[in-house]
Amino acid sequence: MSQRPFKILGIQQIAIGGPSKDKLKTLWVDMLGLEVTGNFVSERENVDEDICAMGTGPFKVEVDLMQPLDIDKKPAVHATPLNHVGLWVDDLPTAVEWLSANGVRFAPGGIRRGAAGFDITFLHPKANDEFPIGGEGVLIELVQAPAEVVEAFAKLAG
Repeated sequence: MSQRPFKILGIQQIAIGGPSKDKLKTLWVDMLGLEVTGNFVSERENVDEDICAMGTGPFKVEVDLMQPLDIDKKPAVHATPLNHVGLWVDDLPTAVEWLSANGVRFAPGGIRRGAAGFDITFLHPKANDEFPIGGEGVLIELVQAPAEVVEAFAKLAG
């Protein structure tokens, strides 16, 4: 296996799903003090999510509180309470190319613009014969880090 030509910098987001955002907001906003910074609704993705934040600046972590628009439709964003984990990556296209070449399975959809405005793609939670490496039950989102996040993490690394 060749040397990894990209870096995972840190956690960009976690996405938590439930049948209703109300109980999620009671915990994450009212009790833990996260701030609601936006909302994203998509019929295609069957989701109504409140975008919350903890931390500041380049180290801010997004916490998405999600409920399905229609509980009987797919995707069922509430069926796995920890829906996905998002990771900042310094070079998304290079990461996708290298990971794919080394047997990592990606979910359909390719690289695209995500709800927070960054380019994203998802590692599939399950491996298959063609791509023997998957998320072992966890959906993982790779998120292209903007320059200020890449620089901030580089300063931390020294």
